[in-house]
Amino acid sequence: MRFYGTILLFKESFKLALLSLRANKLRTLLTLLGVIVGVTSVIAVVTIISGLDTTVSTAFSSQGSTAFSVSKRPLVITSREDLIKFNRRRDVTTDDADAIKRLCRTCDRVGMSLNGLGLVKYQNNKSEGVSLRGLTPTMFDIENVTIQSGRRWTEQEGISGRSVCVIGTDLLDNVFDGRQPDAVVGEELRVNGIPFTILGVATPFGKVLGFSRDNFVYFPFEEGQRMFGARNSITVHVQVADAADFEAAKDEVRSIMRNRRGKSFGDEDDGVSVESQDAFLSIYGSATSGIYAATLAVAAVSLVVGGIVVMNIVLVSVTERTREIGLRKAVGARRRDIMLQFLIEAVAVTVLGGTIGVIAGYGLAFLLSLVMGFPVSIRASSALMGVGVSAVVGIISGSYPALKAAKLDPIEAMRND
Repeated sequence: MRFYGTILLFKESFKLALLSLRANKLRTLLTLLGVIVGVTSVIAVVTIISGLDTTVSTAFSSQGSTAFSVSKRPLVITSREDLIKFNRRRDVTTDDADAIKRLCRTCDRVGMSLNGLGLVKYQNNKSEGVSLRGLTPTMFDIENVTIQSGRRWTEQEGISGRSVCVIGTDLLDNVFDGRQPDAVVGEELRVNGIPFTILGVATPFGKVLGFSRDNFVYFPFEEGQRMFGARNSITVHVQVADAADFEAAKDEVRSIMRNRRGKSFGDEDDGVSVESQDAFLSIYGSATSGIYAATLAVAAVSLVVGGIVVMNIVLVSVTERTREIGLRKAVGARRRDIMLQFLIEAVAVTVLGGTIGVIAGYGLAFLLSLVMGFPVSIRASSALMGVGVSAVVGIISGSYPALKAAKLDPIEAMRND
């Protein structure tokens, strides 16, 4: 019975709160704005960054936790001093790759790559800034590259010096006028002036942060040495069969490379950079955490301002309805009944603002997705967070006015003009 009475009390208080809000539409709208802005900004950023997190993690973790690279310089260099230091290292060579193949017991696959940019032409069409990569055939397995039309080259074709290649799907539009993948297999295109026969077209990788990953030409590693120079430092790629061996393999490779470079026990620099895709993900995580922090700061300011506005509006409401409060107390309303009424009124305003903010946040995220190509990821937890935070703001900002209304003396309140 007591529980049923509490439910009725909440129901009646909620009805009174809604009637009060409806009677003062402009005031209610102004009260909502601060909460709406705060929640909208949080929901929009959380939705976009969640989508980016999923996309980036999928893109850079295609090998899972089983592959890493060995290179002269790290993937990311943050200062000029570091650049100078890394450039002084010895080049990574094919001899280093052979040593890793022979000596690393936990390594399953070892591949090599040489990377650059160049010009691709087909008849009168051309495309500049295309990613060019000379690869050993094992790189297709290490990087999970699949072929949708045609095939990849064999190790023997690479060793024998055949000028063959696998292209990305962007080139179908950029130089082949939108032809189908199977229609370009066997065609000849020029890469930096050198003719290549297309053996296959790779399955699309898609975009990351708005940048396409399908604007490339892959060709045999030996051809890459001829194009970029046989003395250039290469990148060695290593894959383990079991993720449990990942760290052990990295330590083995690091030890092999230190020995080949004559590093003593006290040398901090290994002479090479041994990295996995986690390096990218770590930097990306640091960047997005800064965006999160900035957004939360903006949202916090908006919610604080919104909370202050809610408190002021409810205080004005208490002042305007002093006689009503006195009359209700005179006919038997308890202090908690009065307090609950105004508290629910404050929470109703903020929860309504939070709900509108959630909807507006998702709408803004989708708009940015359409205009700028950002991926979005809708999570129920973010919606619940937005509404929940709004409710908390309502409880905090409405507590003082509600308590003030509850403490009014009924006789003095009814005398109020």
